[in-house]
Amino acid sequence: MQILVNSDHHIVGSEELARRIEETVTRAVGHFSERITRIEVHVGDVNSHKLGERDKRCLMEARLSGLKPIAVSHRAATLPEAIGGAAEKLERTLDRTLGRLGETPGPAPRDEEVASLETLERIEGPDSRRE
Repeated sequence: MQILVNSDHHIVGSEELARRIEETVTRAVGHFSERITRIEVHVGDVNSHKLGERDKRCLMEARLSGLKPIAVSHRAATLPEAIGGAAEKLERTLDRTLGRLGETPGPAPRDEEVASLETLERIEGPDSRRE
């Protein structure tokens, strides 16, 4: 799982910030790492030079193998709160999305209810196979 960190020109994108973001993301969604190819994290200050209650924003986009990307964002008063909130939202969203994929609609058929290839050929005829 690759984690890419981007910041706008109002946030200083230091190596320390990138390390802290990577730790937070890994803690939150590391158990999905075999399904995630990449996570892009974008942090920014929404109001730039103005003060505001919830002017720090963190957007996280997870790229999943075989699925469309999943994006979440969170706004908070501080950057660590925004990052933590976005990581929690991403974890819940991935849990819900990947959990649904693991569910099957109804019980699986019993072995005696599954036809063999020979039985299907006998029923459909030998010319039914296309190559």
